[in-house]
Amino acid sequence: MFQWRNKGSSIFRILPLLILIVSACSDQDREDSVRFFQRANRTFQTGEYREAIKFYNEALEKNPNFADAYNNRGLAKYRIGDRQGALEDYTRAIEEDPKFWQAYFNRSEVRLDQNDLSGSLDDLDRSQSAYRDSSFYYVRVGDVRVRQNNLPAAQAAYEQALRLQPANADALTNRGVLFFNQKQFDLARKDFEQALKVNPRQDFALNNLSLILMREGKNREALELIEKALQTRPAQPYYLNNKGYLLLQSGKDEEGVQLIRQSLKLDDANGWAHRNLGLYHLRRNEIDLALAAFKTAEKLDPAVEHIYAYLGSAYQKSGQFDLACRIWATGQTAGDDLAKTFRSRYCR
Repeated sequence: MFQWRNKGSSIFRILPLLILIVSACSDQDREDSVRFFQRANRTFQTGEYREAIKFYNEALEKNPNFADAYNNRGLAKYRIGDRQGALEDYTRAIEEDPKFWQAYFNRSEVRLDQNDLSGSLDDLDRSQSAYRDSSFYYVRVGDVRVRQNNLPAAQAAYEQALRLQPANADALTNRGVLFFNQKQFDLARKDFEQALKVNPRQDFALNNLSLILMREGKNREALELIEKALQTRPAQPYYLNNKGYLLLQSGKDEEGVQLIRQSLKLDDANGWAHRNLGLYHLRRNEIDLALAAFKTAEKLDPAVEHIYAYLGSAYQKSGQFDLACRIWATGQTAGDDLAKTFRSRYCR
């Protein structure tokens, strides 16, 4: 199995850009600022985020108190991966306009990415009056609750999002994740498939549905979905890792490990990728490298699937049979069925 939750990354639509409306003014700088702002917005909407930032910079040079320009520049910075720059811009927008609810909502996303859960929830609370009827508001609340491990509250938030907008692909995808985690695979599959009917390019749903296909042994179909997800987000480390794992499962070890290593270069805190790297080394009988990778995976995330089964197998191959049995016993206690199988097969 490979990682199926898109940790630390956004799965929510950003609210539409705001167009500042001002009354006629003789101040040339203000007029120029508005023109640069509008040009930046048009550029943003074509996906040219770095170019848009240049125009927002021009707008802010003409009018340093332009809250909308700070907010929208923050959106553009977020799209190019500059989380800290986005955070600073949203904060400056709020300083210029303490009732700029969109900036609070946008800042909550960055804070969530940075694992500042209390800060993210605080920003959502501040903007609730403006977005209480927004389906995407409740998707964001649900994601914070997931990260707080408050799964009942998360599911309630996603359900509210779907009551407000039944065709919200993000809400469907996230609710499907919760079903998947509870091993309600039929319900999860239904949500992922419905999300893709709404938005065929919903890469997170593509990724998650591929996991269900993989569980069914349909590796070719699963690989096709992962590749579609990567067409949308070619540098997404979890998708790269997942494709790498599928290639390992298909016997294409060298091609698969290249993608797993690429994934780790982008995010070396992914326990699932370290586990998959360990599987590659275990197959090659490179036991020391396998043990190091499995230990890293277990340290990063003990919930990585079958980590205790594979770690025990590596100890078994190294001749440390007693230690292997202890590791498998730990896995069995943690609910690792494969560890239980190995323990019953090899241990007295």
